[in-house]
Amino acid sequence: MRAVVFDEVRTQPDVREVAKPQAPVGGVVVKVLATGMCRSDWHAWAGHDDIAMPHVPGHELAGVIDAVGEGVQRWKVGDRVTVPFVCGCGACEWCLAGDAQVCPDQQQPGFTHWGSFAEFVALHAADSNLVAIPESVEFTTAASLGCRFATAYRALAARAQVKAGEWVTVIGAGGVGLSAVMIAKAMGARVIAVDRNPEALAVAARLGAEHTVLADGADIPAAVNVLSGGGSHVAVDAVGSEQTCADAILSLRRRGRHVQIGLLPSVDGNPQVPMARVIGWELDLLGSHGMAAVDYPGMMALIEQGALQPQLLIERTIGLEDAAALLPGFDQANPAGMTMVDPAL
Repeated sequence: MRAVVFDEVRTQPDVREVAKPQAPVGGVVVKVLATGMCRSDWHAWAGHDDIAMPHVPGHELAGVIDAVGEGVQRWKVGDRVTVPFVCGCGACEWCLAGDAQVCPDQQQPGFTHWGSFAEFVALHAADSNLVAIPESVEFTTAASLGCRFATAYRALAARAQVKAGEWVTVIGAGGVGLSAVMIAKAMGARVIAVDRNPEALAVAARLGAEHTVLADGADIPAAVNVLSGGGSHVAVDAVGSEQTCADAILSLRRRGRHVQIGLLPSVDGNPQVPMARVIGWELDLLGSHGMAAVDYPGMMALIEQGALQPQLLIERTIGLEDAAALLPGFDQANPAGMTMVDPAL
């Protein structure tokens, strides 16, 4: 099969012919029809994750089952499926409680094993992790759910428990940030979007952001305080840096809730977080690490009904060669939406 491959961290990926994966016991092989390019893929390329070389990135995917491994009960060849980017083992106490996203024995395509920037990808524990794609939902739409949209959905609905009328500040209007804007608006929240890219802010406004703030030397907490009349009830860092994390926390009102979605690698030791404000104002700091497959039906139903439209977040679709070229600079890219990859292009 054709796949995007890199041999060492921070080296230029290329597209080459590699062996097609075999279905693992309890797992499947999926023919990839759409896969998203995400900042998390860049983190793996940059060496922020422990990955084996050579490596194939990609973790947001949708397609049809091409082969079924021994022991799989619920799925057959030809089924339309997607999968969360965190695949639980299906047997531990967290998986059995419906929290596969924190499974200690989790598998992650594109991280723990070869991912979906390829024509085929192997997935483990299929009966626990695969999600059926309704016929009315396009493969590109389904692929957009696996990391960014599902993570944003759970971050706001389950972790922050956003209520109608609350102010929600979203820092970063890339794929996950725009997802958070759309979802918060659908939940009845009043949304402030922050980004350095005016085009991304324009998209955020079209998706329902009541206010936008251009992060170009601006005092973001002060701007949010004025716009929201005292600070946000909920703040989301959808970027993942010391600055964006601090800006989000300092944008909150007293007793507010911060949700960290963007990966936050340390620069020198542990990331600096304004803990004095957290303690003094009794803020809640929450993490969101994807969403388990058992929680997908409710989100998928809202998509089928048109209440959520993740397909509006897709800016462009590219082929594997373009994906290989773009990956090294994706941390500095300014797409006004999601980039999807079609291995057939």
